[in-house]
Amino acid sequence: MIKLPYKILLCAVCISLRFILPAQLFAQAAKTSFKFDFGSGKAAPGYQKVNPGDVFNDAKGYGFDFGSKVTAVTRDGGKKLMGGYVTGDQPFYFSVNVPEGNYKVTLTAGDIKGEGSITVRAESRRLMLEQVKTSNTVEKRSFIVNIRKPDISTGGKVALKPRELGKYDWDNKLSLEFNGTKPCVDALEIERVDDQVTVYLAGNSTVVDQDDEPWCSWGQMITRFFKSGVAIADHAESGLSLGSFLNGRRLDKVLSVIKPGDYLFIEFGHNDQKEKGPEDGAYKSYTERFKLFINKTRQKKAIPVIVTSTSRRAFNDSNKVVNTLGDYPDAARKVAAELNVPLIDLNVMSARFYEALGNEGSKKAFVWYPANSFPNQPKDLADNTHFNSYGAYELAKCVIEGIKSNHLGIERYIIDAPPFDPAHPDPVETFSLPASPKNSTIKPDGN
Repeated sequence: MIKLPYKILLCAVCISLRFILPAQLFAQAAKTSFKFDFGSGKAAPGYQKVNPGDVFNDAKGYGFDFGSKVTAVTRDGGKKLMGGYVTGDQPFYFSVNVPEGNYKVTLTAGDIKGEGSITVRAESRRLMLEQVKTSNTVEKRSFIVNIRKPDISTGGKVALKPRELGKYDWDNKLSLEFNGTKPCVDALEIERVDDQVTVYLAGNSTVVDQDDEPWCSWGQMITRFFKSGVAIADHAESGLSLGSFLNGRRLDKVLSVIKPGDYLFIEFGHNDQKEKGPEDGAYKSYTERFKLFINKTRQKKAIPVIVTSTSRRAFNDSNKVVNTLGDYPDAARKVAAELNVPLIDLNVMSARFYEALGNEGSKKAFVWYPANSFPNQPKDLADNTHFNSYGAYELAKCVIEGIKSNHLGIERYIIDAPPFDPAHPDPVETFSLPASPKNSTIKPDGN
């Protein structure tokens, strides 16, 4: 047996640690499965106890976030997960550091000795659970949250706009907003799942996850209508056209993660019509870029779907919606027909929706609010392009109808969505959704 000198052995150990420790740290950073038990007392077996004072920090990797204040309520310490919960007088957030991917979140919510009502949003206000009510019991509900990062596996990063830099969609965390008249959070299970069909959304401000009330889009509402099995990955951004989505490397990002059997829903037009170069136009660059998106998607053995642009709120003297998008909706329809791509004609359905509400009534689907409706809002808001929660919710139902009429494979994962006719929308008077804490009077990019 050869005996090595002490210094050589010590050096070898140091070299080994140099490689082992980063790997261990990476394994900790890359944790993808969690079980949290909220409240006071001992944690249920296999769960991490979360007390009201557990504030998020990067070192711990989980906790209540964004200044949230919660209190613990104990009902029966012997019942473990069901015996206690946390709640708050105001909406509160809980975040967990996770790698990119799709995550199945299972929430245990309710009060075994009282009433409960909870609405859950994820990331930048994606609606996941809508007013789940409980009475002297708890319920388990599951949903899928897509987490994305700006880095592209094939090299480079998405070119984020300044307004996106603080956005919950692009950070290192999975963040959940708990809202409602009495949100009772008993337990959370979070686990990465790689078997979901992912629906990627490419679009503009009418599709993007809007960060702040009262702005909203159908892309952040449609999440509510799918059960586990489908993940919605909204890569849209305000102010974008097909060209700027492409130039910002957003299509590269989607193509780097999309897999066979996934979908890419594409809705553009509002900002494309403002491009006035010699090669621009509905039947020129717009058509050519649409075909590029479709061909690139099909090369990945994924399924492209064309969604025509939402109509703007513009009425004529006969109370009919006027087309303000020129030839762009028609060009999208022609591309769909030529390349045999499923078409969801949201342009037509949205116009029917507005006409059903009428010229004045349709303001209730848009960001039309008198001064002082929100904090720091000295002037009226009057926007005929961007939707509030009610308008976005109804348009998400239109997209769901488009999925059904095209008999797309993801149709079997749709939940809580009976047949919907945009000419007979849900009454705005009966629509109720608790507002998120963040609000802004700044109009999103694009028009």
